[in-house]
Amino acid sequence: ETPGEYFYDEGGVRLKRYRGMGSIDAMKKGSDDRYFGANTSLKVAQGVSGTVQDKGSVHRYIPYLVQGLKHGMQDIGAETIESLREKLYSGELRFELRSPAAQREGGVHGLHSFERKLFAT
Repeated sequence: ETPGEYFYDEGGVRLKRYRGMGSIDAMKKGSDDRYFGANTSLKVAQGVSGTVQDKGSVHRYIPYLVQGLKHGMQDIGAETIESLREKLYSGELRFELRSPAAQREGGVHGLHSFERKLFAT
């Protein structure tokens, strides 16, 4: 959830302002020292400012997050958080980095068309 106050655009869409920490707006408010610009008169943006459409409370996404964790834990054979920790610290469970090519290959590919539904309500 983006911090800040809600407002509505001309079409009635509920929005919030977004200000990336590398944006000119944020640098004017003091984030420029993080980008080595505190003592310079010329500021070059490394981020953007804009608006974010309200997607509702994060609370409605929690059940999907929990279900995703359950699926992932089932895939690796961990019935509890404690067994997940044990597998990690015993070396039975490893995290691996995947190249962008491996990520593409692991996703949907080679189909003429497909419909992506991330979750159902």
